[in-house]
Amino acid sequence: MLYTQEQTANFAEQSFAYLIVEEKENVLTITLNRPDKRNAFHMPLANELAYALAYAHYNNSIWCVVLKANGPTFCAGADLKAFAGADTTEKPSTIPMPKDMVKLGDEFNGLHKPCIAQVHADVYAGGFLMIGGATHVVAVESAKFGLPEVKRGIFPFQVMATLEPLMSARQLLDLCLRAKTLTAQEAKEVGLVSVVVQPDRLEETVQNLVSDIKEQSPTAIRLGLKAFQEMKTKNADDKHKYLHAMLMQCLQSKDAAEGLLAFKEKRKAVWKGE
Repeated sequence: MLYTQEQTANFAEQSFAYLIVEEKENVLTITLNRPDKRNAFHMPLANELAYALAYAHYNNSIWCVVLKANGPTFCAGADLKAFAGADTTEKPSTIPMPKDMVKLGDEFNGLHKPCIAQVHADVYAGGFLMIGGATHVVAVESAKFGLPEVKRGIFPFQVMATLEPLMSARQLLDLCLRAKTLTAQEAKEVGLVSVVVQPDRLEETVQNLVSDIKEQSPTAIRLGLKAFQEMKTKNADDKHKYLHAMLMQCLQSKDAAEGLLAFKEKRKAVWKGE
């Protein structure tokens, strides 16, 4: 993560300019709040999002992250004026500067917590870094998904890395090359979306998914998601050795002891996230 655990220690005291954050019952809800700019991300917004994800990563009391957005668009991608050098800082933020430029794909990969994107509206361009980085995407049926970069003389370079594990090479290239806009159902068929729902079922569906996740061991999930990302860097000979070591680490956790005891006693486990 770009931010250290020490930097996120005073998370509750920070003033966010472009996010609304709420921590409640082991869930961190992050709401993109730049609706007048269609939640297009610029450096301040990207920094705030990376900071919030780092806090969730380090904090074992956070078992799940929900990513939402305010306004008529979930995310329009990058703010091109900002990336062209224009000053687009509208409001002050107390979030410290990261040690390097934020790469949202890497920040989501390093989260190691379930992340549910609650998509109420359209997602374009760099917004795919968020939905591609989430473990689950629940979208309303009216939402549209598109990569229009080539129409503007640009290419979705970083998005390719995020989407590569989710769809076939030909599906990914076609999406990038033709700048085609997908319906929510089409996005589900290629692996971008987990569930398509009616607008009045969106919140309920997400909360049911959160409840399902919270029934399971947060420690096992955290270690499992870490292993899922680390496997990508291992060669075939090293994968099973690494995964066996992760299993041994998991078995030594307090959650594993509680889960085995609860099974023996035929009761519901009480997780501590340790």
